Parts: sequence; structure tokens; C-alpha cells
Amino acid sequence: MAVLIKLYEENPNPKEVRRVVDIIRDGGLVIYPSDTVYALGCDITNNRALEKLAQIKGVKLEKANFSFVCEDLSNLSDYVKQIDTRTFKILKRALPGPYTFILPGNNNLPTVFKKKKEVGIRVPDNEITRSIVRELGNPIVSTSIYDEDEVIEYMTDPELIFEKWQNLVDVVVDGGYGDNVASTVIDLTANEPVLIREGKGSLDI
Repeated sequence: MAVLIKLYEENPNPKEVRRVVDIIRDGGLVIYPSDTVYALGCDITNNRALEKLAQIKGVKLEKANFSFVCEDLSNLSDYVKQIDTRTFKILKRALPGPYTFILPGNNNLPTVFKKKKEVGIRVPDNEITRSIVRELGNPIVSTSIYDEDEVIEYMTDPELIFEKWQNLVDVVVDGGYGDNVASTVIDLTANEPVLIREGKGSLDI
């Protein structure tokens, strides 16, 4: 059964952040707040956890469209092919923020994602998320617990999220009420940016 850990965005308690990260490092699944909806994720380097994540979402791991949640843009070259100045300027303007950018993946992608040509990158404007990723030392592979068909209360209230998910995940981070609007998804793999999904992020970037 999962544990519920309270963190405050203004000043996430380092000791509690380490507790969360220890569970993630040990192959645990985490539900955590972001600058949009609450999200479900795991350590990018842990294949067992990745398989479990895909199983919960009901998808085959190699075909799953999970996002890589990063602390900032400094790790971009670990997983993304070299990008041009124009693309980098868009990323710099928009991030941290409520966007998922689809970028061309490189050969360093984790083995399970080797066949993927592109990858979704997120740098949420949320200090809880970024402090967890910073402490972990590598991205979290993530997907929202957002239900495309209906916006229901349990997705924004961490205690209700805990009630629903406590037997499926290992830790739920209570960062206060979440949003019910998902990130804006923009594909930057072609010459011009392509809007895939309009969400919380402004299209004026």
C-alpha cells in the first residue's frame, strides 16, 4: 500500500523529498503534483517500474507515449538529437511551464524506448516536481492521471487520489489541490511547430 507524503511548493522539505526519491529509486511508482494535473511516474532507469507503469495505463511499453520530466533543459542532449537555435529559443521561452514538447529522440534513449523516433519533454513550473527530479538525478518517465473524457474531483484532490490509487502505486505526494487542465502538447520535430493538444499553456510562445 502506498504512503502519502505532504510537500509544500514554496519550500519542499529536503528530508521528505529524499523519502519520495528513495521509493522511486527502489522501483516504486509515484503520483505527484505538477503545474497542470497530477501525474503518475517512475525512474527512467528502472525497467521493472516502466513495465508496471505501462501495465497500469494498459499500453505496451515500447508503444507508450510517456513524457520525460526533467528539472531543466541541461539534460536535453542526453535523450534528444541536436536541435536548432529556433527550437531551443521556443523551449527557453516556454519552460519551465505547462507544455509537453515532442522532440527527435537520439540513440541514448533507454533500451525500451529505442524504437521511438521522438520523445515528449516536460519541465513543469512546480518546485515539488523539480526538487524530486533534482534529487533523483535523472528524469521521471511520466503520464498524467488525467481522464480525457471527464474531469472529476479525485484527479485534483490528493487525498481522493490516494484513496483511488493507494493499491496501485507506492507513494502519493500531496502538494495541495492540482489543476484539471492538462499540458499543451506541441510537436517540434518538423520545420514548423505543430499543435497536438491545446491545454493550459498559451499558444503564444
